[in-house]
Amino acid sequence: MRPKEMPIDLHATYARQRGDYDSAPFPAWEVRRDRLLRLKRLIETEERAIEDAIETDFGRRSRTETQIAEVFPSLAEVKGALKRGRGWMKPRGAWVSKWFLPARAAIVPRPVGIVGIIVPWNYPLFLVVGPLAGALAAGNRAMVKMSEHTPVFSALFRDLVARDFAPQEIAVVTGGAQIGAKFASLPFDHLIFTGSTGIGRKVMAAASANLTPVTLELGGKSPTVVAPGYPLGKAVTRILAGKLMNAGQTCIAPDYVLVPRAQVERFVELASRQAVKMFPRGLGDADYTSRSRT
Repeated sequence: MRPKEMPIDLHATYARQRGDYDSAPFPAWEVRRDRLLRLKRLIETEERAIEDAIETDFGRRSRTETQIAEVFPSLAEVKGALKRGRGWMKPRGAWVSKWFLPARAAIVPRPVGIVGIIVPWNYPLFLVVGPLAGALAAGNRAMVKMSEHTPVFSALFRDLVARDFAPQEIAVVTGGAQIGAKFASLPFDHLIFTGSTGIGRKVMAAASANLTPVTLELGGKSPTVVAPGYPLGKAVTRILAGKLMNAGQTCIAPDYVLVPRAQVERFVELASRQAVKMFPRGLGDADYTSRSRT
């Protein structure tokens, strides 16, 4: 059953975060640390619910794969921010031209303000928590647009964040392309998007109207080169591991392989065997996932 959409006034939510940021633009490390700890606790205490929601959205995805590809990396991002965040806040000296001596200069890290994060469907947990951990460690407020293609997880994450965070700290938005377009047009201080090149162009165009800096992680082609003399069996094992993780829905998954001409047929043979070895009963086998979709 598809979760019900919860309408949200994007402009009112943005205005609330803007007012909160303007009243306290440089939160102390203790405030940032508390936000990161709450995010960490959310993942740890709700791990099973998160895995179940992602499996429901995907239809077939093993709990182990979600742990390896999403839960563990997400926790690593948050833990890394907790470990290094205080150091990231420290001012550091900067070089001054001799013409300005005896003046001194320093770089003082400061939050940018409100960060917008647009999340894709292929890694719905990791690609929200990774950017979010960085935004919170830097002292920013954040608004998140979840993917409409993972409705169960998106609704779950929205509700969990609403439970553990005030809306002026983190606000999570769900909805389709129309909501996404409105979200991208908000005057964020920084906008992060992960997804296709075509949508990335639209996001950048919307952000440009507000002169909003953007970080775009877009799709592309990832060639793999097998050099002459490199053990072909080892190459196949590693290439297939990267290609078949998450059913190939990874931005850096190998798209094509360049192999010495004399080894092409052998490569295809070994790759076929490796695929069968990794999935001996096919992707539809019940043993591949913890439960079937109902």
